[in-house]
Amino acid sequence: MNPLAPVTRIRATPNSPIVPLSASDCAGNGLNRIGPRGNPAAAVCSVSWTGLRVLLTPTIPIAAAPPQALERRPRLLFLVTEDWYFWSHRLPVARAARDAGFEVVVAARVRDHGEQIRAEGFRLCPLAWRRRGDGIVGAGRALREIAALYRRERPDIVHLVALKPVLFGGIAARLAFARGAGRPAQIAAVTGLGSGLMPAARFSRLARPALGWAMRHAVGDSRVIVQNPEDGAALARFGIARPRIVLIRGSGVDTDYFAALPEPQGGTVKVALVARMLRSKGVPDAVAAVRRLRAQGMAIELVLAGPTDPDNRDSLSEAELAALTADPGVEWLGRVEDMRAVWHRAAIAVMPSTYGEGVPKALLEAAACGRAIVATDMPGCREAVKAGESGLLVPPHNIDALAEALAALARDPKRRQAMGRAGRTLVEREFGEAGVASQTIALYRAALSERRAAS
Repeated sequence: MNPLAPVTRIRATPNSPIVPLSASDCAGNGLNRIGPRGNPAAAVCSVSWTGLRVLLTPTIPIAAAPPQALERRPRLLFLVTEDWYFWSHRLPVARAARDAGFEVVVAARVRDHGEQIRAEGFRLCPLAWRRRGDGIVGAGRALREIAALYRRERPDIVHLVALKPVLFGGIAARLAFARGAGRPAQIAAVTGLGSGLMPAARFSRLARPALGWAMRHAVGDSRVIVQNPEDGAALARFGIARPRIVLIRGSGVDTDYFAALPEPQGGTVKVALVARMLRSKGVPDAVAAVRRLRAQGMAIELVLAGPTDPDNRDSLSEAELAALTADPGVEWLGRVEDMRAVWHRAAIAVMPSTYGEGVPKALLEAAACGRAIVATDMPGCREAVKAGESGLLVPPHNIDALAEALAALARDPKRRQAMGRAGRTLVEREFGEAGVASQTIALYRAALSERRAAS
């Protein structure tokens, strides 16, 4: 049996950019058009840009490979640092994989969502690691634990989610299967490189050679998913082969659940920042901008929705948040389980992030609910916002520009409502949950086919 054609084959000059594709690029695009019960594309589709040629070959739809045709269900293992992150960002893909005939195993630190994960029919393997702060001894312990997990579970394919699982999971696979036999196929998902690894960052200049070596060693010939073109270009500079880099924008949004909402009523315009309470998410900047506008007499308030993150040195403490919200006009809700409640109250979404995001899911959910967005002009944020159409982009660390953009939308309800409608259309067209899941399952199929062909 011949292996499946790659989902994408990219022929480009060394300096060619990573080019995002949407469903509108080609009617026969099997990657973006095929759903779990779709029909395979009938022909190869070729799309060309200056300096770059992308060839899209038909992919086998999920339903075209019935489970009974396989010797056993392929075992898919998600390696994630935290159970809450799997639940919030990878659940739709895991459900789609389960429904497509995969046996799903989740390995993560378990704190809050273990029972919900098991209730989905997924096997859960608790890990003792943390996102940060393990130290050298803890890192060695985590590598041994993951290698033992691989040997015990014998997954056919591993989905490594975020930078630490990509590095640790890739190295652990080499430790567990030193001779290569039995080594699982890998999908390495880079969900944002952060501020320290952006080209202009001082830490980036110091750490890039070491990180590049570690990434090349860990990734090998895996497919690497990025959520925005800037991260794809950065990984290519690290030495990751461009044809192995695949752009899938975001984690997907359930546009039925996050339906368009009416404009909130009342004379005071509420702005909401949905995120972990990190300094780098721009929480202090958002507070400063809204305080400035209130001092000028504007009827505007800020709602902060999200938990602190004790594992992250960048997190604000509860005491610091209490100080920020001591004055009227700023409210901290803490963890919110149903974000639709936030967008029932708030007319504008704000995300003054100062580092490279993947694609912020909070912004996509806000746009799906029909909310205009003010965000910083940073990787990831600019994917979620079409500047001037669905929101406004401002420079990072610029409270003047942030306050001006918030004031412009607060004063003009017709403009922000039009932006909200445009944002909803954007999410439906490019960031829907089903499309992201379909593209990811197609990658799983291609990676498993390559693994079979190599064995």
